[in-house]
Amino acid sequence: MKISKKIEQSQKEGKIWWSFEYFPPRTAQGLQNLLDRIERMRNLGPEFIDITWNAGGRTSELTSEMVRLCQGVIGIETCMHLTCTNMPKEKVDIALREAKKHGCRNILALRGDPPQGKEEWEAVEGGFVHGIDLVRHIHKEYDDYFDIAVAGFPQNLLLPAEERDLEIKYLKEKIDAGVNFIFTQMFYDVDIFIDWVKAVRAAGITIPIVPGIAPIQTWNGFLKATSLAKTKIPQSFMDALEPHKNDDEKVRAIGTKLVADMCRKILDADLGIQGLHFYTMNLEKGTKMLLQELNLVPRVETLKPLPWRQSLTPNRRQENIRPIFWANRAQSYLSRTENWDEFPNGRFGDSRSPAYGELDGYGVSLKQREEEALKLWGEPKTFDDIAQLFSKFCLKKLSALPWSDQPVSGETSAIATELSQINRLGFLTINSQPAVNGAPSDDPKFGWGPSDGYVYQKAYLEFFVNPELLEILISELEMDTKMTYYVINKQGDLRTNSHSEGPNAVTWGVFPGKEIIQPTIVEAISFMAWKDEAYELGVKWANIYETTSPSRKLIMDLMDNSYLVNVVHNDFKDTKAIFEPFFKAGEKYASSRAKANGSAQTNGNLN
Repeated sequence: MKISKKIEQSQKEGKIWWSFEYFPPRTAQGLQNLLDRIERMRNLGPEFIDITWNAGGRTSELTSEMVRLCQGVIGIETCMHLTCTNMPKEKVDIALREAKKHGCRNILALRGDPPQGKEEWEAVEGGFVHGIDLVRHIHKEYDDYFDIAVAGFPQNLLLPAEERDLEIKYLKEKIDAGVNFIFTQMFYDVDIFIDWVKAVRAAGITIPIVPGIAPIQTWNGFLKATSLAKTKIPQSFMDALEPHKNDDEKVRAIGTKLVADMCRKILDADLGIQGLHFYTMNLEKGTKMLLQELNLVPRVETLKPLPWRQSLTPNRRQENIRPIFWANRAQSYLSRTENWDEFPNGRFGDSRSPAYGELDGYGVSLKQREEEALKLWGEPKTFDDIAQLFSKFCLKKLSALPWSDQPVSGETSAIATELSQINRLGFLTINSQPAVNGAPSDDPKFGWGPSDGYVYQKAYLEFFVNPELLEILISELEMDTKMTYYVINKQGDLRTNSHSEGPNAVTWGVFPGKEIIQPTIVEAISFMAWKDEAYELGVKWANIYETTSPSRKLIMDLMDNSYLVNVVHNDFKDTKAIFEPFFKAGEKYASSRAKANGSAQTNGNLN
């Protein structure tokens, strides 16, 4: 979605909005950590984010990759910086083509800074000389497909009158070339910003202006950033911060209040500005503290229009139904289904597609590096060691499992104790959701979708289990007509008590003025497609250990001999009923094992 449309909608609603900027990190691990951080900070409710383009274009491919992941996997509207520095026309065209492919509709067009090691900026052969040239080129090639932003510099107001007027004239020329909104450079003198906005408006520039806000993280960081940008620092800031320059926590706390006061003055200044763009510097805490100080809280429908993160790539924007099996591996789901048939009527894909379920071309991998995985999961020697890991994960005492890229969700706390118990009984859970009976759509734990609605869920469990315990469990499940299960082994032999070939909706929502939305389903075909990945993840876990190690043998045996099972309890009003068969089966299994062990010991004594 174009940012100008988001701004326009916020203006109509009288809503204050905010957005975040990030830059591509220098290392692969830094990139993964940043993506995790962007995922977390999405919960702070930004309307969009933007990704910078390194001066000199050194991280251009990484910027495009971040745009792809943020649009497609994290599902957040992204604005891509694009500079003229070291960028011949061919490179610019590649970047724009990739942006469009990934559903990005917003470009911040900049001339850019001089490349590293050079003091003066110069155009490359076949490149663009000024930012306005880039703006014109984008419009020439893509008409109005992209929203185009440019940079504004409030401190130009401090230039001599002739230079100041010339800079505003240049800005007006860019706007007239087809610019949709302006991001400003960071500033701390709010009076300069307000006067600059008035001067710009007086020059006939009417498009939205988005103030660039830089949280104060540390004293040294504050001085460095303001020095590089030649930012004027009000004396009141220096007087408040400098006495505490050796105490980072104090500097951040005081800085938060100073910058928050600045933001309030902007929002109250009758400038028509209702948005704030935070330069995060890839840090989380300072931005979060500022939002809290300003009492800016995201709306649930902004954070979770659906229970899962909706992809913003062109062929998935209308997707509103997904199988539950990939709930903890969104990136894997998107990669595996990238070449499936189109998404008619919002469906996740047509099971008649010849590509449905294929693993070819997509390698299953653990998110963690080997040393990180070993630190997380240790070296299990017995099944009880593995069960303990799964139990700890359910209780939020472990941050990840091979089948879950992220810690358990907030809603899991409603069933965490029961999950921990059944894992210790031998049911190794890799996915679950609690039953929910009409929770308000703005409920902080279960809510999603538009306001004033209600959401529902059927209880769901997915797990690995050994054959003997499975048979006991199935005999218990068969006693409850409200239970539906699918069982599959590594070879692909499927067993079920479901009499329907269609999907079973396990999540749905009822909202004012809308049809009932059913965004999460369970059905056989997608379960069979997921099966290969589920088992392969276990193999990948085993392979982090030495070939002859007990841990590797234990996990490989588990994957070779266990069944993958999913169970749905179809009475969403009964929040705990799904667990009863597991407790009974676990008790019977433990009893039979105890008897078998006792018999073996008795026979041994007789002999």
